[in-house]
Amino acid sequence: MKLPEHIDVVVVGAGLAGLSAARVIQQSGFSTIIVEASDAVGGRVRTDYVDGFLLDRGFQVLLTAYPELATQVDMQALDLREFDPGALVWRKGKGHVVSDPFRKPTTLITTALAPIGTILDKVRIVFLRRRVLRTHSRRLLRGRDISTVVALRAAGFSTRMIQRFFRPLFGGIQLDPALATSRRMFDVIFRSLSEGSSVLPSRGMQALPEQLAARLQPGSVFLNTRVASIDGNKVLLSVGNTIQARAVVVATDGPTASTLLGLPEVKSRTAGCVYFSADIAPTKEKLVVLDGTGRGPVLNVAVLSNVAPSYAPPGKHLIVAALPGVIDGDLEAIARTQLRTWWGAQVDGWKHLRTYSIAHGGPVQQPPFAPRQPVSLGGGRFVCGDHRDTGSIQGALFSGRRCGEAVAQFLA
Repeated sequence: MKLPEHIDVVVVGAGLAGLSAARVIQQSGFSTIIVEASDAVGGRVRTDYVDGFLLDRGFQVLLTAYPELATQVDMQALDLREFDPGALVWRKGKGHVVSDPFRKPTTLITTALAPIGTILDKVRIVFLRRRVLRTHSRRLLRGRDISTVVALRAAGFSTRMIQRFFRPLFGGIQLDPALATSRRMFDVIFRSLSEGSSVLPSRGMQALPEQLAARLQPGSVFLNTRVASIDGNKVLLSVGNTIQARAVVVATDGPTASTLLGLPEVKSRTAGCVYFSADIAPTKEKLVVLDGTGRGPVLNVAVLSNVAPSYAPPGKHLIVAALPGVIDGDLEAIARTQLRTWWGAQVDGWKHLRTYSIAHGGPVQQPPFAPRQPVSLGGGRFVCGDHRDTGSIQGALFSGRRCGEAVAQFLA
């Protein structure tokens, strides 16, 4: 397909936000294309196929409680595979199941006895769960804002509970080992974990953006097409072409959007991720394995083939080790050294598949954190992405949808 010289809307970036925005704009009757610098749709939600394994670019999961999934995604078509609720906390050579007894009553005793905190800590989790489930997400995002770690201490959780449970779990989810992220984000994620399931599409996380892209008009997405600059409503491509549009939507990651639009800097959460294959899985559990020492730098591990067998070829297992905030050095060696203290010499026999050092895994969203930032910049220029709402798949999809609605209203 040849790039048009004139069009109603150019969307820059084929990540979740850009795909969501483009669909809304097209459904409103306006001609729309997406220009994407990389070789496939998805942005940060990408999957590589390596030696028969499916490797998501960074350890990612889909939380079924995200409201936008119900409105924008055919969940059944993703052929989802579910983690068991809770986590396996690894400490002193042994895994301790910490689950949600409300959904899995058989885990009540093991959870109560797990050496991650006091009985009082676990009672406080029950009250925390009750509070977030009884409060709508919009209200949680307007609550008094402090850092996650300060909020946990204020709620009475012990240092041991924070270091052995909250840090490896939420430090991994939010790519923030220091737990400096806004407690508003923590509350929303805790609610999502309590309300729904953590799942993987059987064909990898990239199945999500591919489904969104398939719903666009044919020929809408131009891959390997990098934008050099934006001048008003003119989009100048690196190859020299210029596209004149009635509206331009920048749906890139935060740092790129800041550069293209001259917006305030968006700081990044970094993440390292190491994939291994093994003939024998170190655990049979369908649980995320948490670092119960409180030291890291690997905060969590998962045997993805236990959850989604399609992630590995027959007879093999796929293991992912996540190192939030660590992208420098030999991440494979760092991960092996730590995991050897968990599972012994078997780790030496694991085959290294790939390491990802992700400079922008998500936006820094420290207090005071204000979601629902403006998507219209005036003059037909718009911006969307998780950096304009919440740093999550939910935030990207929601930001894209509300941006698309704003563009359609502007053009009407």
